[in-house]
Amino acid sequence: MVCAGRRPARLVQKGVESQLAQYLPVLILLGVAVAFAAGNLIVSKLIGKRAHTDEVKDTPYECGMLPEGAGSTRMSVKFYLIAMLFILFDIEVVFLYPWAVVYKEMLLESGGLILACMLSFLGILLVGYIYAIKKKAFDWKR
Repeated sequence: MVCAGRRPARLVQKGVESQLAQYLPVLILLGVAVAFAAGNLIVSKLIGKRAHTDEVKDTPYECGMLPEGAGSTRMSVKFYLIAMLFILFDIEVVFLYPWAVVYKEMLLESGGLILACMLSFLGILLVGYIYAIKKKAFDWKR
């Protein structure tokens, strides 16, 4: 006789086996995907045409013009600084949208607390903006 609160070990083991059996199609699909990728690589290597390469074939083709100079130029650190400032202020502005949506409801519930919180948030944002201006972080040619 089995107690009301406990299951027999045989049923618990069967439940674990049925849960593992649910992953079988995923494992089969994973095996088929790996076999397909490996098979394509092997077949293309075995029966693929051996290309004859030379210097002219290996040069990059850009609108019929011969490439001049380095492939990529180095970007100034100033560019990355301005990009990071843009991302920073852009993300901060995103926080204004949910606040604007719930402003009327929260104003009734919390009094002026929601306005004070947003004004302090904007104040901190303004201090950061003024700091960036004083450090001339937005001057592109400096």
